[in-house]
Amino acid sequence: MAARTGAQYKAGLDDGREVWLGEGRVDVASDPVLKGSINGMAGYFDWQHQHADECLIDDPEKPGEKMSVSLMLPKSREDLAVRHRGLERLARYSNGMLGRTPDYVNVVLAGHTARADIWAAGKPEGYERLRKFHREVIDGDLALTHTIVHANIDKSAPPLGGMNSELTLRVVDRNENGIVVRGGKVLATLGPLADELYVYSSMPIPSGGEEYALIFSVPVNTKGVIQICRDHYGREASVADAPFSSRFDEQDSFVIFDDVEVPWERVFCDGDLRVYNTLNQGVSPGNTLQQTAIRAMVKLEFAYDLCSSVAKVTNSLNYPETAQMLGEIHSYLSLTRSAIVAAEAQAHDWGAGAFFPHRDLSVLRCVMPEWMNRVNHIIRVIGGHNLLCTPSLALFEDPEIGDKLRKYLPGSNGMPAEDRARIMRMAWDFAGSALGSRVELYEMFYLTSQSRARIGDHMVAQRDYEWNQVREFMQKSGILPA
Repeated sequence: MAARTGAQYKAGLDDGREVWLGEGRVDVASDPVLKGSINGMAGYFDWQHQHADECLIDDPEKPGEKMSVSLMLPKSREDLAVRHRGLERLARYSNGMLGRTPDYVNVVLAGHTARADIWAAGKPEGYERLRKFHREVIDGDLALTHTIVHANIDKSAPPLGGMNSELTLRVVDRNENGIVVRGGKVLATLGPLADELYVYSSMPIPSGGEEYALIFSVPVNTKGVIQICRDHYGREASVADAPFSSRFDEQDSFVIFDDVEVPWERVFCDGDLRVYNTLNQGVSPGNTLQQTAIRAMVKLEFAYDLCSSVAKVTNSLNYPETAQMLGEIHSYLSLTRSAIVAAEAQAHDWGAGAFFPHRDLSVLRCVMPEWMNRVNHIIRVIGGHNLLCTPSLALFEDPEIGDKLRKYLPGSNGMPAEDRARIMRMAWDFAGSALGSRVELYEMFYLTSQSRARIGDHMVAQRDYEWNQVREFMQKSGILPA
């Protein structure tokens, strides 16, 4: 199969997965509430064929076959350039509004597979199983999501202490077939619409918590895998009226593993803290951040153009206060683009031939939540009350009211009322709708919380660099003896 079409993706959803949404359990493949989101994700798979020259590459193990660029094992600066082009094209499908398209976890999995040296610290069969799984994902062009955060319900207790110890995912048994796991995990974005749940390390686990140190993957329809969804924010509306909400609510779920048996061939790490605690920091800061930074760049590009378009509706593009806010968004875009360029220029071998961008790229985790939140605020400020008095596009076709709408609700400088409505509705869907608010919250905790990211950045700086500037200056100035 190698590179699936949208129709092939949709056919794979009819597999009996256990998903609870709204007032009960739903059949994902046929549920009308999820129809728009499923069609939106199917469009993602068709998009990779429409842009095959960027999104698909030659399969190095199967001559004549194509595979997703996001599953490549980058071994050179040239490979990273190829992957950059593909990831950027994939992000442009939703202009960054889809945060968990399959290429995200694909890049994670490829990074894990590329770091054979980290896995060498553990049992060799774990890495061999991972390599085979990577191959399986390539051949099936599977849609993966992850669920990696502990079910930390009581924040006054340690993540794996108190009531949290019983609620978060852990091993409860082992048998000849595999391991049996029980507990919850947060958060499976795209979970109901994915093919696989990939569970891997996020934060280090202390000695004594080996039963929680698990890396494995299971199909979402595995017996005992239960997904509890939030309210659905997708809308049954035209793309013109709801360009994002009609297609791009990727859904989020809390995952309960109710004594799920994971076969040994899908168990990659079982309690080995040397592998579990090293893998994320050995892959994420450079490898995974390439995908997330590119998505953010594409989203900021779109946001700048969208805000400019809103300003043109009211002829306020060159107002000093408006220009200042637009310049602010553009500065975020320029800094993001520059960080990507610099990290890719300083890319290097991280180990075992895995060629990733420089880890400084991960600094974006420390600033992007504020930037994305600020962008939404700016859209609402520039749009103002205009965002709240925009009719549906269908009303323009109504013979009784259509002409009045065209007379009283045009844009400035001769802009037709229909164009004004399209822009304002898009801006509202981006920043003010239920989906827009969900995406804003999602960005706040994307790749961990902002405070945790900053603490991590500080700890890495203290660990990896020597800070002697103050002492050297004092010695040079005679404040301290040389």
